[in-house]
Amino acid sequence: MAKGDNARPIIKRKKIVAGEGHHGGAWKVAYADFVTAMMAFFLLMWLLNATTEDQKKGLADYFSPSIPISRLSSGGDGLFAGKTVAADDELTESGIGAREDYRGDGTNDEKEPDRDYESADPSHEDQAFSAVQNLLRGDSGESDVEDELLTHISTRVTDEGLIIELVDREGPPLFGPGTAEPSVKMRALLDLVAEVGGLLQNPIAVEGHTDALPFAGTGYGNWELSTDRAQAARRLLESDGIASTRFRRITGHGASSPAVEDPLAPQNRRIAITFLRTDLERSKTP
Repeated sequence: MAKGDNARPIIKRKKIVAGEGHHGGAWKVAYADFVTAMMAFFLLMWLLNATTEDQKKGLADYFSPSIPISRLSSGGDGLFAGKTVAADDELTESGIGAREDYRGDGTNDEKEPDRDYESADPSHEDQAFSAVQNLLRGDSGESDVEDELLTHISTRVTDEGLIIELVDREGPPLFGPGTAEPSVKMRALLDLVAEVGGLLQNPIAVEGHTDALPFAGTGYGNWELSTDRAQAARRLLESDGIASTRFRRITGHGASSPAVEDPLAPQNRRIAITFLRTDLERSKTP
């Protein structure tokens, strides 16, 4: 056996020094969040400088609504269903959907006190009108059917009060042709008006309008038809909870006040529901 066969082997341990590990991309996420926050901040500064007070209020209402979307806090599936938001300077109160000053839908079982129209604040009244307009003009986002209903609603504020017009369009009419029988769509529209009308205490006037298409027979014409349709609208509003004592006049104008130049246009067939200003009510009181 050779001399070196029994020699102890020499084992060399080589220490491997690994390089530093990858730091990862956490700093990139944090930096992106910082840039996003700064962009939002500068956008907010620009909006505050470039918008009017009314526009600022509209933006604030979009992110934190200050008007009720239902008379009751329910979260239901109706067009304005959901939880109300309490706000001292608006007309809401959590759980009832309207402040006591503006509860006037006649659904309360307790006897309502006599209305003191002289105590109404005109500025508060204008805020209430604006809130109702926002409800009826807004995009509900609930369904295409409900959004299509809103295309039949036109609102405006005049010296007389808040006017809500339910206007015929091309397609199925809101009333049966030549009759005062409301369609399913008209009933749904009046349900909406009654719902937002519960936020107001103002007296109400209902006016009917028709197109100029004459009747074939005699003894019944557009004057009678417009009056009958106004009465039908009143009855449906009452059945939806609007107190009968709030109605001040129910009139029919026939085709005498067309909305558009074409006397036969469907837009001339409409129901105008006016929430009268309370100062007008005071002026008529002896």
